[in-house]
Amino acid sequence: MSATIGLVLVAAGLAAVFSWLVLFPIRKYAAQLGLLDRPGGHSSHTVPTPLGGGLGIYFGILGTVALATLAAALLHDPEAVPAWITSLRDLTSPAIVPTEWWDAAMLHAPGVWSRCGDVWWLILAGTILVALGLADDRFGLPVGFRLGVQFGLAAAVVWGLNIELSLFIDGGWLTKLLSVVWIVAVINSFNMLDNMDMLSSGVAAIIAVSMALVMLTIPDPGTDRPQLLVASLLLVVAGALIGFLFHNRPPARIFMGDGGSYLVGFLIAVGMLMATFAAGDSGDGSVAGWVGSRPHAVLAPLCAMAVPLYDMTTVIWIRIRQGRSPFQGDHSHLSHRLVDLGLSRTGAVATIHLITATCGLSALLLAHVGAWQAIAVLGIVMCLLTLVGILESTQWRRPDK
Repeated sequence: MSATIGLVLVAAGLAAVFSWLVLFPIRKYAAQLGLLDRPGGHSSHTVPTPLGGGLGIYFGILGTVALATLAAALLHDPEAVPAWITSLRDLTSPAIVPTEWWDAAMLHAPGVWSRCGDVWWLILAGTILVALGLADDRFGLPVGFRLGVQFGLAAAVVWGLNIELSLFIDGGWLTKLLSVVWIVAVINSFNMLDNMDMLSSGVAAIIAVSMALVMLTIPDPGTDRPQLLVASLLLVVAGALIGFLFHNRPPARIFMGDGGSYLVGFLIAVGMLMATFAAGDSGDGSVAGWVGSRPHAVLAPLCAMAVPLYDMTTVIWIRIRQGRSPFQGDHSHLSHRLVDLGLSRTGAVATIHLITATCGLSALLLAHVGAWQAIAVLGIVMCLLTLVGILESTQWRRPDK
């Protein structure tokens, strides 16, 4: 198990390195590509700053998935492993690549290979979203067109790949419709949260890591193996975000842009839908039965996503209450309201990161407790968000906010 976790962490590290490296030339040529965010409007920065950070995140994820696919293609059939790989294994020092890592790679390669098709379809959908976001950053696209593309891609994933919510009922089209709404809501929650340096990307990284930990501690139904595919996907996304955060730390040298927030939100939302949070209770004390006794674990994604969804909900409510379009940018976000309370921008971002981490840890705990304890965990999250709402409500109740 430790060797498997080691391979997953290596994949996340590769995504971080790829993202970090690719962003240097993107920063250099962003202005020539027209990807430059100039001060003014609802933007709060004071100097022109490159956009297109989402490209670095995208290539970090793409490069890692491509390498994983290549490795799976070479190793999935034990009878057809190329001789040079066997020789490389024999020549490589265990101090560099532990023998257990080779064994783990051989063990999981068939499973990875069997799911590569689905992952690449997700990458294709993510590519379209990155292109959509870059076009919006460059030219400004109508809200209706952007939402139409998002809903179309979400529907294609839900119906085409049969990825949907687990509600323990035969919901049919309703479950699929809710799954589509979930994907679009998560995409736009991260996009709306992207209003300060390190904010949206940091929150996304925390959520991705927390949900990956949930997947590593909840086995697939009927097995004792963790849900490695979903955990790996989420950790690769987190790794690419960490590589981006090096360039986005204050003062930011590049912004994530709509392309980055669309991609990250999409992959995190779909990863949560791909996860299995409960299985049928076998009644024999097995792992599947143990998981099946905790159907409330299905609420873990909602718990982990509490902060972005809270921000999106309150911002939309504030704008509608003031008679403005819910899609009109302004300074009514949670981060801005915390700054209005007296926090520095760095302090506001750190506060939101800590709240997100608390919700992420609650999501992890939720998957491993009984029904009454789950009620307590959800109560803690609700109390935390209510406390935040009380503390900063004086700002969004002001008529000028």
